[in-house]
Amino acid sequence: MQKINQPAIAVLSLVAIFSLFAFTAKPVANSKPEKQKIQVAILLDVSNSMDGLIEQAKAQLWNMVNTMGKAKCDAGNPDIEIALYEYGRTSNDMNAGYVKQINGFISNLDSLSENLFNLTTNGGDEYCGQVIYTSIDELKWDNNQNSYKVIFIAGNEDFLQGKKQYSEGCTKAKEKGIIVNTIYCGDKMQGIREHWNLGAECGNGSFTNINSNAKLEQIYTPYDSTLYSLNSQLNNTYVSYGQLGFASTAKQAKMDDENTKMNNNVGIQRIVAKGKSNVYRNESWDLVDGLESDEKLLDKIDTKSLPGDLKNKSKAEIKAYVSVQASARAKVQKEIAEINTKREAFLTEERKKRAENKNEQTLETEVEKIIKNQAKQFKMEIQ
Repeated sequence: MQKINQPAIAVLSLVAIFSLFAFTAKPVANSKPEKQKIQVAILLDVSNSMDGLIEQAKAQLWNMVNTMGKAKCDAGNPDIEIALYEYGRTSNDMNAGYVKQINGFISNLDSLSENLFNLTTNGGDEYCGQVIYTSIDELKWDNNQNSYKVIFIAGNEDFLQGKKQYSEGCTKAKEKGIIVNTIYCGDKMQGIREHWNLGAECGNGSFTNINSNAKLEQIYTPYDSTLYSLNSQLNNTYVSYGQLGFASTAKQAKMDDENTKMNNNVGIQRIVAKGKSNVYRNESWDLVDGLESDEKLLDKIDTKSLPGDLKNKSKAEIKAYVSVQASARAKVQKEIAEINTKREAFLTEERKKRAENKNEQTLETEVEKIIKNQAKQFKMEIQ
């Protein structure tokens, strides 16, 4: 009988094992990219001299949101969450460094806009280090290293005031991957003398200055009336539900009115933001957004909270109605985007004629530039 040598047996055994693995191993599925976020904490000085800053903050919200709404990443559009803090108000808790959280990270833009409109100024001590540290410590920052987490702090007093030093906040920011940007309201060299550049350098961010008393841009275009009409059509597609429904519908209309009264361009920017389905979402009170996020939502709510005749409809009938509203909304939002493209082209040409204001640095222009530049570090592209 012919002998088979040991090495040959070993080779045959390995071949058999690899063949078996080839038949039984399951292909590895491509894992989805982890969902990214853009989280912005806005820290505003509300001392007496900051009325202009507050006005610009109210106005720049929609431009900032529209800028972030253009962000693209591997997982699609990042979720956007914005937090708001005030500092420098004497009526706030002295032990907390006169710092107060107005809202934590939220995506409800109507509530955020309302909070900004409710801000008032009142003299006090402006502790920048304290508000930076507090916002980093209190807020629920995302753990994804590719989420763009950023702080914008704006004010005009010495940056080193208070017991909590800015370096403590910066150290905490670096640990969590948060960028700290400082915006001085006044002359740039005065801002450096008052140490505002140190916070940005420590927090891996940008230091810039603005004219907080600059007048808001007010340019009317031939497309404005069309956009306001489309906004009315858009509002009619919302289907309120639950305890928040009626109040939230009223708030939506109220903030439309407040922003438009403030400035025509601000009102239009809000409409444009509302036209972005990835930015302006209201799952907590609108059935159209709610059912898109949770197809079983109707099983969880009291249909008697729905408006008009809907409360007496069957679930199938309600879903059919919501489907019609969703289609109408998508159509209106597409029209808003198309009309706004024409409006932006008109504004570009008009601004060229107004060369005297082209170099004016405001909260809106500076925040937009910073976001576009910094988002690239987190695998996000903003056109």
